[in-house]
Amino acid sequence: MNHHFHTDAASAEASEGPEGQERQLLAPTSRSVHGDARHVPLKTGEADMVITSPPYWLKRDYGVEGQIGQEATAEGFVGSLIDCMENWKTFLPKWGSVFVNIGDTYHNGSLANTPGRLEMAATAHGWTVRNRIIWIKDAGMPDPAKDRLKSRHEYIIHFTMQRRDYYYDQFGYAEKYGNGTGPSDVWQIGLKRDTSAHLAPYPVELVDRIITLACPEQVCTCCGKPRRRIVERTGELDESRPQAKRAVELAKLHGLTDAHIAAIQATGISDAGKALRVQTGTGRNSAAVKKLAGEAKQALGGYFREFTFAKRKSNGWTDCGCDGPFRPGIVLDPFMGTGTTLRAAEAAGRGSIGVDLANSSEKTPKRVKSSGGRK
Repeated sequence: MNHHFHTDAASAEASEGPEGQERQLLAPTSRSVHGDARHVPLKTGEADMVITSPPYWLKRDYGVEGQIGQEATAEGFVGSLIDCMENWKTFLPKWGSVFVNIGDTYHNGSLANTPGRLEMAATAHGWTVRNRIIWIKDAGMPDPAKDRLKSRHEYIIHFTMQRRDYYYDQFGYAEKYGNGTGPSDVWQIGLKRDTSAHLAPYPVELVDRIITLACPEQVCTCCGKPRRRIVERTGELDESRPQAKRAVELAKLHGLTDAHIAAIQATGISDAGKALRVQTGTGRNSAAVKKLAGEAKQALGGYFREFTFAKRKSNGWTDCGCDGPFRPGIVLDPFMGTGTTLRAAEAAGRGSIGVDLANSSEKTPKRVKSSGGRK
């Protein structure tokens, strides 16, 4: 049985939740556009984020005039991608993200390090590199090389335009895909059989993970703000863990109150155990909180830190207070290919826009040869 402490001190910033809301939610839309990823014809507010996989450098010649991926040098290839990202920056909201799935290329016997080159170039243009996710695959394309290992991973680089306050729902991601409250940057997702003409489709799950993390479910059509999940920390521990169970027992034995638990969480792990010798902590808590934390530390000893790992719960969504409808978040894929991103967005209840240099006659995503990398 779990013991419940009710804490207030560590609650996330709250605003009105969805209960009682009468605001209309518009239906998601999807469309495809023929065009160049460097010159996407969108206006501000028409897309919220980018999920895409451009052609990898010198991997495949799709025979499309103006295609990216056939540049003479790795620097030229990265320069083309930066041109794309600078264009996307003109219409994405500041809280939006760009996720680029990219693999590396052997050139003259050496890896060209195109993912690393892209990260450095993007940083020089004002982008923030928030994650380099490793996508591990169970299998891959045949590789005849006998003097090196087969490559069975690729990168998904998460770029943002601002260091903080970009839209991100780690709680929702953890709820859907597990891996604890601090999900890792290593994703093992197998490739599924694909009968399309495209040589390198990427899995729907990969796109859905990104959408879950960075594409809001609802965005205000008036002010453009996304609704963010309100997450509150509780005093509840996972008592299947012996350490947590013992911490609860000691707390009950010594009569610790909700205020004590809140004080522990306000103090954090920097003031417990080994961290006492290696971390300084913020030291900004009030005297009353420090007193309560001290009492709790006296009662719990080494189990003090267990309450800093208490469960969190979702408690609704923020509301900007505007008097207009919400719309679903909108994902843009500027290298649409076979439309995997658009299909994943539709399944997740989001809107989507696909752009492709090859699909001049297509208005809906179809499995056709394209200039994209992995779709």
